[in-house]
Amino acid sequence: MTITLTGATRLNVIVGDPIAQVKSPGGMTAAFAARGHDGIVVPAQVSVDDLQEFLDTATKLRNLDGIIVTVPHKFSCFKYCQSATPRGAFIGAVNIMRRRPEGGWHGEMVDGLGFVGAVRKNGFEPNGKRALQIGAGGAGSAIALALIDAGVTELALHDADAARRDDLIARLNKLGKGKVSAGSPDPTGFDLIANATPMGMKPGDPYPIEIGKLSARTFVGCVVTAPPVTPLIEAARKLGCSTSTGTEMYQSLQSAMLDFLLFADAK
Repeated sequence: MTITLTGATRLNVIVGDPIAQVKSPGGMTAAFAARGHDGIVVPAQVSVDDLQEFLDTATKLRNLDGIIVTVPHKFSCFKYCQSATPRGAFIGAVNIMRRRPEGGWHGEMVDGLGFVGAVRKNGFEPNGKRALQIGAGGAGSAIALALIDAGVTELALHDADAARRDDLIARLNKLGKGKVSAGSPDPTGFDLIANATPMGMKPGDPYPIEIGKLSARTFVGCVVTAPPVTPLIEAARKLGCSTSTGTEMYQSLQSAMLDFLLFADAK
């Protein structure tokens, strides 16, 4: 597909640090073209210290329509938004922002939709199952909410930041759906494992779970997109587990991000 850039082409950015691993620039630019929209997505590597200045400058760019947000900026970008969807507001983080007609930014969080979509596409149905999730950050909070909405009966959460974990557990339990409690890296007895941390992105990273206790009947999903197959996913496949990757998660959530940027909000 040929992409023609002109002065009328609408600009979108994806902001993060690091940024080299993201799939959005090519995928979203091609998806815009497929829908007949003259727009592109470009990567921007911005540190935590420089984020506020970047967002202030981005707001002044009148041909900038949207900002896709990745690690580690999802909570900070939520605070910068003037409004957010109920999902984004519940989580307190966003992974996508669009410019509001009245000014400012409107945020949404669709990471959870992407994760659950990838899991289902690979043949696993979360409804009625027991899940263990490692990570309660921005993406992790969204995934935990999506798993509860998908009908898991029990969700165990583990995060190095116990206060962040416990706050998320308390808010999820107030929804009155599945039981949510503190977990550990021990995957014994769970039907689904969700790695919602960056572990596996860097060479030498430890496994997010106790891999020796993983059962072949357990489904394992991961949010990491680079490498395409993380050590966790590779080890799980060797055991005979069904899996979903971060790339498959991105492919699942791309349509939701596109809808949001084109003012057709994800449900």
